[in-house]
Amino acid sequence: MPAPTSTALARLKKAANLTPIKRVVKLSDGSKFEFYATALTMAERERAQKMPGGDDPNGFALNLLVTKAMDDTGQRLFQAGEIAELKNDVMDADLQALMLAIITNPEEEQAVDMKSSKG
Repeated sequence: MPAPTSTALARLKKAANLTPIKRVVKLSDGSKFEFYATALTMAERERAQKMPGGDDPNGFALNLLVTKAMDDTGQRLFQAGEIAELKNDVMDADLQALMLAIITNPEEEQAVDMKSSKG
C-alpha cells in the first residue's frame, strides 16, 4: 500500500490536467486571436515573477503571456525579446485581454487536441 502522501500527490497530479486549452480573445478591431496555453503551475508563476518586470502585476502577466502562449502545434508565439514591442506597439486593451486569458482558466473552455498531439 502506497504511503498516504504519495497517494495524495498522485491524486493532485492527476487532477492538474495540464493539457493545453484553446483561448480565444476578441481584439479591439473585432478580429479573434486564438492561442493555446496550459493551466498555470506554481513553478511557472515563480519563474515569471523572477523575470525582468515580474515584480509588477502587468510585467508578471506579460511574462506569463510570452512564456505560455503557443500555437496549435505547441510552438511559442512570442519571445522574451519581443516584450518591449508588445508593450509599445500593441493596444493596451488587447494586451490586457491576452494576459487575462493566460491567467484565468475559463470553465467553459475545453481542452482541445492540438495538431502535434498524438492519438
